[in-house]
Amino acid sequence: MSTNGSNYSAPALEKGLDILELLAQRGVPMTTRQIAEDLGRSKNEIFRMVHVLLSRGYILREAGGEELMLSNKLFGLGMQTARSRDLVSVAAPIVERFAAEIHQAAHLVVAHRGETVIIAASSGGADMNFSLKLGYRRPLADAHSGLVLMAFQPPDRRDRMIAETLVLMRNPPDRASLLAELDRVRTAGAIIHESRDIVGVTDVVCPIVIADGHAVACITVAAVARRSVATDLDAMLARQKLACAEIASQLGVYSPQAQFADAY
Repeated sequence: MSTNGSNYSAPALEKGLDILELLAQRGVPMTTRQIAEDLGRSKNEIFRMVHVLLSRGYILREAGGEELMLSNKLFGLGMQTARSRDLVSVAAPIVERFAAEIHQAAHLVVAHRGETVIIAASSGGADMNFSLKLGYRRPLADAHSGLVLMAFQPPDRRDRMIAETLVLMRNPPDRASLLAELDRVRTAGAIIHESRDIVGVTDVVCPIVIADGHAVACITVAAVARRSVATDLDAMLARQKLACAEIASQLGVYSPQAQFADAY
């Protein structure tokens, strides 16, 4: 510890933070031995830190294995900040009402460390829908919601988000191609596209854009196609835009001219 008090050292805390940061950077489950090797520490000293982090719920073991991964606890703590609580408290009832109007599942999605994260959801009250659980994550560049969230950012923030998401992907897209796709998304103002994974589901994604022109979140609908009911996706998106504008307005920083303005 330095005598001037400007550089305190807390070795145990630093080791715990090193483990959390490493797991976040790697984005894949790791064994205690792998963590120790990557951090240049002994397995015994890492084992003690891992035991504490497991008991406090910051990390967890992969089902049926010994590999470790981050839990959602850190994200949950972040969601307890005033700004995050305001977003969920404002948006959740609007998302729920919108989902009931369209009879489809709707999700409130934010970006966090290179991934999309679902922080609120509503089933829409239909007898059948496609809904993702709270806390579901996916690399930004591998999700329609992630593309929308990146598209509506100032250049420096967008570049940081791109760097964060590409390192998480086993087969990342070419950066130039990704930038061109983000430009197309920004010009269109939203995405209507068949799901990347599920046959019969169409993703409809619209950003929640505040006054400075960047998206704080987006609403994503996983629209299920049914033989007995024709789904008007354009009409759905029109309602979705109104819901997003209402959320932005209630956050107190909404500018109608900025909703789909070019902030670059």
